[in-house]
Amino acid sequence: MTAEDNPDACPIVRSIEQIGSQWRLVVLHDLREEEKRFNELKRSTGASSRTLSRVLDDLQEMGFVSRRLEEDAPVATFYTLTDKGESLCPVFDEIETWADEWLAPETEPEAEPATAD
Repeated sequence: MTAEDNPDACPIVRSIEQIGSQWRLVVLHDLREEEKRFNELKRSTGASSRTLSRVLDDLQEMGFVSRRLEEDAPVATFYTLTDKGESLCPVFDEIETWADEWLAPETEPEAEPATAD
């Protein structure tokens, strides 16, 4: 069941349905710092061309990302966060803070030093 099926679903569920796919989150997070070209995004995210193209189209359609085309030789397509996309940056910061605290790898206790008998 999706939030569309249940209009009373909480805002968190509706939000996750918008931005919650792995690749959408990766691309949105990757565009936080600066505008990037398609191939820069492909390298930095590790997404295939097909996946990245689909995700960018989805994000653009939902208003999170804008696309700018430079028609100089060679033609270049640039992607950047819209105001709606940039409004997610503080959310990412909070999730990172939470992850640092709660998802940090557990450290193993230090081994006792061997004693000479």
